[in-house]
Amino acid sequence: MCGFFQRRIQEWLLARRIHRSRLVTKDGRCNIEYGNVKYSNHFAFIADFWTTFVEFRWRFVLLFFIAAFTLSWFIFGLLWYWIARNNGDLAWQNPPDDHKPCVDNVYGLTTSFLYSLETQTTIGYGGRAITPLCPGAVALIIIQSLIGAIINCFMCGIILSKISLPKKRAKTITFSDMAVICPKKGTLCLSIRLANMRKTLMIGSQIYGKLLRTTNMADGETIIMDQVNIDFMVDVGKDNLFFVCPITLYHVIDGSSPFFEMAVDTLQKQEFELVVFLDGTAESTSSSCQVRTSFIPQEIMWGYNFLPIISRSKGGKYKVDFSNFSKVVPVATAHCAYCFHNLKGNHLHSRDGVDNLGMEAIDIPEHHPTDTKM
Repeated sequence: MCGFFQRRIQEWLLARRIHRSRLVTKDGRCNIEYGNVKYSNHFAFIADFWTTFVEFRWRFVLLFFIAAFTLSWFIFGLLWYWIARNNGDLAWQNPPDDHKPCVDNVYGLTTSFLYSLETQTTIGYGGRAITPLCPGAVALIIIQSLIGAIINCFMCGIILSKISLPKKRAKTITFSDMAVICPKKGTLCLSIRLANMRKTLMIGSQIYGKLLRTTNMADGETIIMDQVNIDFMVDVGKDNLFFVCPITLYHVIDGSSPFFEMAVDTLQKQEFELVVFLDGTAESTSSSCQVRTSFIPQEIMWGYNFLPIISRSKGGKYKVDFSNFSKVVPVATAHCAYCFHNLKGNHLHSRDGVDNLGMEAIDIPEHHPTDTKM
């Protein structure tokens, strides 16, 4: 029992360390902290107040929504109370029977607040109404109506903008948990699976990657976040993808690839982060969005390939089995990229697994003896 808990604690600590060491988390958030920012630079966020409010968390937006309306009602309620007090309308002032109030039925702080709320929300119950006897009251109702309209427009715009943020569309596009390295059409490739959970397409999609690592230059300079371009493609290219079903991204590991010098026994010892980006335009909203995720060496499996997930029924309808989306099977793969390209025959062994070439109808076994789920 103690060994079980100790193992779970070690796994939790390892996952926490990996999470902290990422620049980009698996769900696409950037894990970076800014320090020693000049105090005067904080006013830039106030100048760009619209973006600041849109990027607030929902809890703060709802708090600001409630506070904006409640405070405006209360402040204007105090002003209506002040007008009623100056005119002698309050109950404790004992107005005479023939007294003409500025606002009917406003004789205390509570009734002043209720009249302010009814005015700004245009409820108009009919019990409280302004009279034309006080010019100050007429001016105040005009000012409150204008300010109330501005608050309504601003808060509605903030909420609609947050609801329609492009990153919400990105939540329905998912990457595989793991990347794999295996032969593909005569080349050694790093593969990542990508799926669009909605039936609406992403128009003009482009896929690319960045390899982040620490590089020591010849002159002694150390670049903490050196970025290397990683080209990805699918079977039909890398631009203008027909993203109607899950696709597999391929990066060819050749002499120009940063993965060329790595091998199956050295990959896990490397320190880098592979960040993958998908840029596109949502078909339904015409808004541009970016989906991103990252892979560290512990999440790249050498000598494995993804299980097929696309099949075709007897009726000719294509089906996607998402239960196999992140499942992999071992395949015969060269020990390193150099071996693959220079030692012929090292990658020509038969391999296990199921291939679905041409998206033909297949039977996916329910229990594969070498299936591994990550």
